[in-house]
Amino acid sequence: MLFGFLTSFIEQYSFLNVFKYLTFRTGLSVITSLIIVFIIGGPLIKVFSENMISGPIRQDGPIDHIIKKSGTPTMGGVIIIIGMLSSTLLWADLKNIYVWTLIFVSLSLSLLGFADDLLKIKFKNSRGLSSKLKFLGQLIIGIITLYMLINFSDHEYLNNLYFPFFKNLIWQMGLFFIPFALFVIIGSSNAVNLTDGLDGLATVPVMLVALSFTLICYIVGNTIFSEYLQLQYIPDVGELSIFCGSIVGSCLGFLWYNAPPAKIFMGDTGSLSLGGSLAVVAIIVKHEIVLAIIGGLFVLETVSVIIQVISFKLTGKRIFKMAPIHHHFEQKGWAESTIVIRFWIIAIILALVGLATLKLR
Repeated sequence: MLFGFLTSFIEQYSFLNVFKYLTFRTGLSVITSLIIVFIIGGPLIKVFSENMISGPIRQDGPIDHIIKKSGTPTMGGVIIIIGMLSSTLLWADLKNIYVWTLIFVSLSLSLLGFADDLLKIKFKNSRGLSSKLKFLGQLIIGIITLYMLINFSDHEYLNNLYFPFFKNLIWQMGLFFIPFALFVIIGSSNAVNLTDGLDGLATVPVMLVALSFTLICYIVGNTIFSEYLQLQYIPDVGELSIFCGSIVGSCLGFLWYNAPPAKIFMGDTGSLSLGGSLAVVAIIVKHEIVLAIIGGLFVLETVSVIIQVISFKLTGKRIFKMAPIHHHFEQKGWAESTIVIRFWIIAIILALVGLATLKLR
């Protein structure tokens, strides 16, 4: 929006050429979303608190949560989404189909999460939307997203799966791409949702994944850097750096309010949207496996739930004291801040490993 307006005056004012630089606009995207979240965060938290917009705490969870976290506002994802979309609309090239695809998926999943949070608040329980209905909503959004990518973009490598560490190992998935991509979108969306169980636990890892993909989008969309690193060059995907930058800025601003002890929770409104959006970014730039590495903490949380469910159904016994795994460590007596910071450290290490795959080929 603002990008298009400013660049229309380049012939009269040559200094406006700076807005053509992707790095400059990405920086502006981070700063803009950060400022927006800072400005609206406090007032919205006050409104949510006054109107009792607080989600129920799991009754089967740690007793400490029931005592300390009851009454804390939820739906903080609204703050993040406003920062993300505002910044993206201001600084991204709105002629880019990938930008609109990500705006669609982030907004749609946010509305799905909003409905889930709203039901939890209304009926004062932690169930919200049924798992089947939530899955159906994610499936429909995923199908529409893939339809947009397949039919309205010129992405000739969309059906390919590239393996890190191997420069020539490529799987042309054909029609199998559709179920694979749906699995990535739905899986990532739910994985971030499962991780969002402690103050600030999901916010920093999401920010690290977004920061990593800010760099990946820029490299893959640049002919010189992609050739140097022996990555597949994909036209027009560099613009997604601005979207990823908006996530970084929004999450950084949200962390101010979400850091322990949290003044507001992200809720499904934020977690479903952030997870799904980053998955679509990974699909577009063809780094789905790298997403699993960088977002390995989300994978770990999800796998812990799967193992717990399978073990209980088959043997009647639980592997962990409680799932997801962050609650297991709580039940073992770890302080919440200890778990959060240690998981942040793991997320940083995984981000470095994931970025290392760009060079080690």
